[in-house]
Amino acid sequence: MQAVSRFFGKHASRIWMGLVYLFLYIPLFFLIVFSFNSTRQDGVFTGFSLRWYQALVEDSRLVEGFFLSLKVALMTGTLSVVLGCFAAFVLVRYRRFSGRTLFYGMVNAPLVMPEVIIGLSLLLLMVAAQRTLGFPERGFVTIVLGHTLLGMAYATVVIQSRLVEMDRSIEEAAMDLGCRPMQVFFLVTLPNIAPALVSSWLLSFTLSFDDVVISEFLSGPGVTTLPQVIFSYARRGVNPSIYAAATILIAVVSIGIIGYSLFMVRRQKRLDRDISAAAAA
Repeated sequence: MQAVSRFFGKHASRIWMGLVYLFLYIPLFFLIVFSFNSTRQDGVFTGFSLRWYQALVEDSRLVEGFFLSLKVALMTGTLSVVLGCFAAFVLVRYRRFSGRTLFYGMVNAPLVMPEVIIGLSLLLLMVAAQRTLGFPERGFVTIVLGHTLLGMAYATVVIQSRLVEMDRSIEEAAMDLGCRPMQVFFLVTLPNIAPALVSSWLLSFTLSFDDVVISEFLSGPGVTTLPQVIFSYARRGVNPSIYAAATILIAVVSIGIIGYSLFMVRRQKRLDRDISAAAAA
């Protein structure tokens, strides 16, 4: 009994972490398994089959929703990184200016505000703008704008933390050697904050690709993202094609995360080699 208590006392943190991971990932495992089920039965695996992947390809709503979500997420990730980079530079490099507190609060408000409130307020804004200016119509553009509002807030936080940690003496040394401010940004600052830019892009891309609430408020007739299609199917009953679509999404996200991790590991190893070579010289 004492040996068991000592074992659990020694490995309690690992056991707890293992249980947390099981709780999070076992549902994904069952989802992937049942996407290859040969029948529509839930909870009973009757045999291996690719029929639901074939049905997925033949379902025009799911295919069109996937490509629409992909285009929206790509555009959202790029805009979020650009705008978040500007906002982070303003907050970090210009600490004193009129309205800084208000600007900081507006940038971070989407992080704590319910998406229902964001979606409803954006819907009212877009309707008013369309009545006054005749643009934009609810659809691809409005969804991108709504997702960018949310993604920019997350991107700002990630890039801001990297800028705070960055040693500004590197930039000052580059300017002392004759570099202009624009050259310093592209040759010194940008490479140093590149990991934060990639991380914020991936985060914004994922948030946009998975969003349902804001898309529901800002989508128009004939414009439906993949999460909206999946949600509408789920309300009418479980369709195994949804399992296949979710499995493909999991595979794409996993490949992206693994690829980014390998890139960062190789980059760090190359940086360590360069530092060692410089120290040896």
